Amino acid sequence: MLLTQINLYPLKSARKLSPELWTMDHLGLCGDRRWMLVTPAGEFITGRKFPLLTTVVVEPFADGLSLSCSGHPSLIVARPDAIAGRRSVVVWNDEVSALDGGDDAARWFERVLNTPCRLVYMEPDCRRQVDLQYAEEGVVTSFADGFPLLLIGEASLRDLNSRLKVPVSMDRFRPNLVVATDTPFEEDRWHEIEIGGIRCSVVKPCSRCILTTVDPVTGAGGKEPLQTLSRYRRQAGGVMFGQNLIHRNEGTLRVGDRVRVIS
Repeated sequence: MLLTQINLYPLKSARKLSPELWTMDHLGLCGDRRWMLVTPAGEFITGRKFPLLTTVVVEPFADGLSLSCSGHPSLIVARPDAIAGRRSVVVWNDEVSALDGGDDAARWFERVLNTPCRLVYMEPDCRRQVDLQYAEEGVVTSFADGFPLLLIGEASLRDLNSRLKVPVSMDRFRPNLVVATDTPFEEDRWHEIEIGGIRCSVVKPCSRCILTTVDPVTGAGGKEPLQTLSRYRRQAGGVMFGQNLIHRNEGTLRVGDRVRVIS
């Protein structure tokens, strides 16, 4: 099996980047979900409630981001430094400290989403612990929903699309890693894998939400593919599609890397 896609999402719920080669740090893919929108009270904002967020194009550079969205002027946002306003933010049940991205970014997103919000940035030394039910002390993640990496096999999407009237792309599921597989949902049986030189533990199926029903190109919503998935992929804890991973070392991933199942 080979790795066929590497995807990262610099801003949580916004458009992806799909490089051919990318490095991994202690949080996951470098730069993945290090930026996030929050309410004035610090609660995280995603495309679940604001589907237009999925249409925002983000281009990272060494010192910040460029942002663009149809109907709005582009904006350059500098990465805040340690003297920027620090605020407490909440992702699900986790409360962490983040740096504020400034008033210009806040006003830009308020115009795009038509809601009060702030853009925040996670510092490299932030320590957001992964759920201890699935990881040991010291395993951390970014502003991702819960884990450093999400993997999906191509055969699983083919199986789903064979049941849909209108096929959907892998982008609906926002995986970090896509693997060329022959058998649908064979990733459900993996425990330990190695991709290139990166060792990963497969720790938890990914419970899917309404965000999968949002077209990431247009921001339009619907009922599929979640409605169909719920008929045959419902398990304890939700409708499952894809597997959450914890990586055990840092390094570099390349599209075309061999994927080896250890156990």
